[in-house]
Amino acid sequence: MSTFAKRERLLLADLLETAGPEAPTLCEGWVTRDLAAHVVVRERRPDAAGGTVIKQLAPRLEKVTAEFAAKPYEELIQLIRTGPPRFSPFQLKQVDEAANTVEFYVHTEDVRRAQPDWSARELDPVFQDALWARLERTARLLGRGVPTGLVLRRPDGQTAVAHRGAPVVTVTGEPSELLMFAFGRQSKAKVEVDGDENAIAKLHESRSLGI
Repeated sequence: MSTFAKRERLLLADLLETAGPEAPTLCEGWVTRDLAAHVVVRERRPDAAGGTVIKQLAPRLEKVTAEFAAKPYEELIQLIRTGPPRFSPFQLKQVDEAANTVEFYVHTEDVRRAQPDWSARELDPVFQDALWARLERTARLLGRGVPTGLVLRRPDGQTAVAHRGAPVVTVTGEPSELLMFAFGRQSKAKVEVDGDENAIAKLHESRSLGI
């Protein structure tokens, strides 16, 4: 049975292949080649991937990522399709689902939504629920440091508090869109934002959203 993470992995690989190595993405400063290298390093070089959260490892991460980005683009795409090495914890279905479902969904949208003619995907309710479950667990982490209270709300009324504070800004949308907003892709997220105008302005100006 195909998992969400596997499905999004293959979709991402297909999109990267179709777009070519120099296409824009929503990741600031990255074209598709850079994004592909990031995905491969994250799965295959844990000795360097820790640089995303450990400042001391950041130079190593930058060096290793540049080395992978210099590889033939087709090789990077194939490494994404085939997945992590045999003994990687990412080979475990539970780990893959927990660590990669959101990662691959967001990066898939990073490629799709960087195109001028993009349109929102129709996602099935089961996948939306899976994305919501992950958003609920990580909302506080994603919202750390934002300059106002922040509540993420589904159309059915379910909410997740991303940051406690006042005044409160409420962002409403499908879980897939709330994830894009919470991961710092506010301008490309199909959501409704309600609250104090000054607080909303500060939230949009903030670079604290996302990890």
